[in-house]
Amino acid sequence: MILTVDVGNTNITFGGFEKDELKFVSRISANMQRTEDEFAVRFLESMNLYGIDSKKITGIIVASVVPPLNSSIKKAIKFIFGKEPIFVGPGVKSGIGIQCDIPSSVGADIIAAAVATHYIYGSPSLIIDIGTATKMTVVNHKGAFIGTSIIPGVMMGLNALSDGTAQLPKISLEMPNGVIAKNTADCMRSGVLFGNASMIDGMIDRINEEFGEELNVYATGGMAGTVIPLCKHSIVLDEYLVLKGLNILYRKNS
Repeated sequence: MILTVDVGNTNITFGGFEKDELKFVSRISANMQRTEDEFAVRFLESMNLYGIDSKKITGIIVASVVPPLNSSIKKAIKFIFGKEPIFVGPGVKSGIGIQCDIPSSVGADIIAAAVATHYIYGSPSLIIDIGTATKMTVVNHKGAFIGTSIIPGVMMGLNALSDGTAQLPKISLEMPNGVIAKNTADCMRSGVLFGNASMIDGMIDRINEEFGEELNVYATGGMAGTVIPLCKHSIVLDEYLVLKGLNILYRKNS
């Protein structure tokens, strides 16, 4: 079994693949204060929860956008499995081109999602990753990454409303009854959810216009299942696109 690990700003999502089949997925919080021992315990507890024997793990690959956590994650993985993980970055074979000003600056999660989309669905494509930030990535006809737009995330916007105002409260993010809401909490939910969906629809139109043709659109990320159904464009939802890309990258580099 190959362990794929996606280290994000809010959560660490990891899953195990046997060939192309995803056997389990788990999430733990990306707490900057945790030591390598604490991460090791969290990994083991999560795997035990799904009945996964750590001895079955034959390889590990990590995509991280939080460099301060890399050392602790690496040590935790090596402690549990006795193996060095592959970290996605410069020198890792991806099979796709990186056409941007500074290729080394492209996030490992963006590369993994682009790889998965190219090899599973085909190119060209537009990939929307709705997590802590919302990233909209374009892959051209040859499968090369050609650029990304980065937008403040759904929860970032919700938290900004309450943190930056005197009277708007902290609320849970649930679906309001409609766009025209009738109480403060639902007004905030309407703005955040329908507002983000409308933003994504508008950005898809602008990206298609700039690219010169209508792209197939794929969405992933922790908030994608909440926002994408509200969009008017046809968008394929694949919640574990980054993990699937990591599995492909591991096979290319092992």
